[in-house]
This record gives sequence, C-alpha cells and structure tokens, in this order.
Amino acid sequence: MTSTRVAGALIGVVFGVVLSWSGMTSPEIIREGLLFGDPYLFLFFAGAMFTAFGGLWILRRRAPKALLTGETVEWETVQPERRHVYGSLLFGIGWGVSGACPGPIATQLGQGIAWGIPLTVGLVFGIVLFKRLQARTHAVTECAPGASVIPSPRAADATA
Repeated sequence: MTSTRVAGALIGVVFGVVLSWSGMTSPEIIREGLLFGDPYLFLFFAGAMFTAFGGLWILRRRAPKALLTGETVEWETVQPERRHVYGSLLFGIGWGVSGACPGPIATQLGQGIAWGIPLTVGLVFGIVLFKRLQARTHAVTECAPGASVIPSPRAADATA
C-alpha cells in the first residue's frame, strides 16, 4: 500500500468514527434536523463549514505543499451550473427519503447496521445509472454536434 492510500484509509476511519460518535448515522437525528425539530444537525454543519472556511483560507494564503506528494495545494473555483442545482436537489431528496448520505451509509455498514445494505444497493444503482446515462449522452453527441452533454465531474466539484 502506498502512503497516500494509508493516509486515505486513516482519514476515512477518523471520518467514520466522527460520523458514528456524532450520531450522523442515525436516521432519527437526520430526520429531526430536516424537520427543524432539533438544531443539532445544523449546528454540526455550521461547525464543519467554519472549520472548512478557516482551513481553506489558510491554504489559499500559504499555498503549502501536500505532505505526501509534495505538490502545491491549489484548486480552481468554478461557477455554479445548472447541473449543480439538479444534483443538489437530487441529493437532498435522497437524503431526506433515506435519512443518510454516502459517508454515513459506509459508516452504517461498518457498524453492522442492517438498513445500510439497501441504502448501499440504491447508491450503487444510482452511480451505475448515472454512468450509463453519461455514456449514452456522450455517444449521442459524437453523432450530433452541438447536442447537450452531461459533463463528467471535475475535482473542483467534489465535496467532503
């Protein structure tokens, strides 16, 4: 295993522990937050946003080198597009219906929580469906210039 994979695995384990410890693997906590019954979910997110903003501000000011690869840490800011709005709506609907998103689903599986299994099946089905639609759209655009395309995700679009 390379050092980047070991680091990724360690970060994933820490992230899973934090999700589990904070209760973010519980559909009841998610549901209460989404129904505005308990501010815990939004306070958790606010804490994560302040931490991310602070970390990104420091990274932009210092332009450090990555610890494992030595590359300069940089990213490109992209303007929101229609696909981002549709994607966020689809994500929100799925999150509201299932009470979980991909990070907590992986943590639920790690905890042995049974409802993580059908959620994982749905998640994998959605990814496969997206890839098939993307491949079909790319095949159509090769034949018809100027047709709309589902663009592949860029690194700048990734969220934690």
